[in-house]
Amino acid sequence: MKRGFYTIMSAQFFSSLADNALFVTAVELLRTSGAPEWQRAALVPMFALFYVVLAPFVGAFADSQPKGRVMLLSNAIKMVGCLMMLYGSHPLLAYAVVGLGAAAYSPAKYGILTELLPASQLVQANGWIEGLTIASIILGVLLGGQLVAPHLSGVLLGLDFPVLDFGISMPAEAAIMALVPIYGLAAWFNLRIPRTDVEIRPMPRNPLALLPDFWTCNSRLWRDRLGQISLSTTTLFWGVSGNLRYIVLAWSAAALGYGVTQASALVGVVAIGTAVGAVLASMRMRLDTATRVIPLGIAMGVFVMLMNVIHSIWLAIPFLIILGGLGGFLVVPMNALLQHRGHNLMGAGRSIAVQNFNEQAAILGMGAFYSLSTKFGLSAFGAITIFGLVVAVVMALIGRWHRYNTRCHAQEMEQLLKIARSDHH
Repeated sequence: MKRGFYTIMSAQFFSSLADNALFVTAVELLRTSGAPEWQRAALVPMFALFYVVLAPFVGAFADSQPKGRVMLLSNAIKMVGCLMMLYGSHPLLAYAVVGLGAAAYSPAKYGILTELLPASQLVQANGWIEGLTIASIILGVLLGGQLVAPHLSGVLLGLDFPVLDFGISMPAEAAIMALVPIYGLAAWFNLRIPRTDVEIRPMPRNPLALLPDFWTCNSRLWRDRLGQISLSTTTLFWGVSGNLRYIVLAWSAAALGYGVTQASALVGVVAIGTAVGAVLASMRMRLDTATRVIPLGIAMGVFVMLMNVIHSIWLAIPFLIILGGLGGFLVVPMNALLQHRGHNLMGAGRSIAVQNFNEQAAILGMGAFYSLSTKFGLSAFGAITIFGLVVAVVMALIGRWHRYNTRCHAQEMEQLLKIARSDHH
């Protein structure tokens, strides 16, 4: 790998670490403030909101600037959202601003991979990026859980600065303040991301002109015989996984009687399995064989539903590791294939924006459904059953769709696979 790849990995790790720790602290802030359960569940769709609303613009913006600069600006927006949550804004609004920064960050983060590396290294690079992202989720969720725990929050609240008075009185507020320097460290790495020699594409003077361009790019990727399979798979995966992070917290409370600190550790257990699956996929899979992982998606849906019969921590830990491993092995090759097709069809930034739009729209829709259902009495067990059933059925339909393409469009499919085997775009 080129040296710049490791700088990108470092920047992504610390930015994602802070994002995930902030999620746990926001849940605790809402809980201790007496907010209803549905508001805690709404954190997930609020984070996804700007991914969907700004999707036509963030991809073009990422292609109009050096990717490192875009990542730096996006990280600054995340810091603003963090400080808003600390100083009086409603946690849902503040977390939406953090999501705004993440929405702008993502096309640059993934887009620079296709600019920096050849196609033959994309699966491997995605494996490392996803593995490191999952590691940041593990550590971020654990960090957030520990920061709001009494033994550590008491230390943070007891810190006395002679000149500065931050006006902090709650454990969750102290935890949020502790995350600001981590965002600062991510920004330091952003400054050191190298520029590539890929041509900059200027933004149009009228941003609304990007709307038909985005729609064209979205339609183009959905019409592509390999792009449509990988995009539908990753859209489903992230739609469920994005909400499963909170559902595991709710399930831990219902099935095991866990609080936020203990439940956050189980979210980390799922992420450990995902990281292992991601690394294994990066070692074993290639772009032209990525579609072979589709049956793992069906198995993942079945495993999600089986969570309902587990009421022991000793069964839960290995079970959640296997569940995460299935997801990690599924998403890495499909994500790399999607990036590859998007880069060939429309450019890196735009293709990632299209991908984010579809994936985050799924997170937003499923999250809104879960939040409203919680408001009207849906239990964590009921949500797990619905989400697992959706994954198993839809992945079976995606597998049937791919078999149809292979049978009825054999010549076109062989040409696309030939491109996937080559480092020449």
